[in-house]
Amino acid sequence: MKGFKRENPLFSLCGLNCGLCSMHLGGHCGGCGFGNQSCPIARCSLEHGSIEYCFQCGEYPCERYEYIDEYDSFITHQKRKADLHKAQQCGIEKYNVEQKKKAEILDHLLDQYNDGRKKTLFCLAVNLLESDELEAIVKRADSETSEMPRKEKAAFVSALLQQHASENGFELKLKKRK
Repeated sequence: MKGFKRENPLFSLCGLNCGLCSMHLGGHCGGCGFGNQSCPIARCSLEHGSIEYCFQCGEYPCERYEYIDEYDSFITHQKRKADLHKAQQCGIEKYNVEQKKKAEILDHLLDQYNDGRKKTLFCLAVNLLESDELEAIVKRADSETSEMPRKEKAAFVSALLQQHASENGFELKLKKRK
């Protein structure tokens, strides 16, 4: 989209954690306004003075955010409002530090535990769980799976992540429109 630029590759203007997305990791993401279909929120940003994040707009939260967390695409949308609020409260620099930490955890999960079928699950987990929760799960998995074959390691860490999600009232599954 002409005139649209993003300075932060980790966090989108609408609250997606781009640095934790499977499309971004694979190099397949055109980003907001850079792919074949331009993003209506990117267009809105241009119309409102090229704001970097929606929470910087005087009209935020607008009608675009009424149901924004309801369904996912290839990345989870479940915490967009909460993540925008968190970034606004603590500041983008501090939020990015947290995202970089989560990206390192994601890299570790993919490097050590991906059996070729866990990328989406791991991306969901790092988006929805807090860093300290993820670190505890990875620490346990690292200590208990060192001698296991990759497939068993993947199943073990997946079970830990799913169990944690279940105990905390959410599912590690993309919510698709019906």
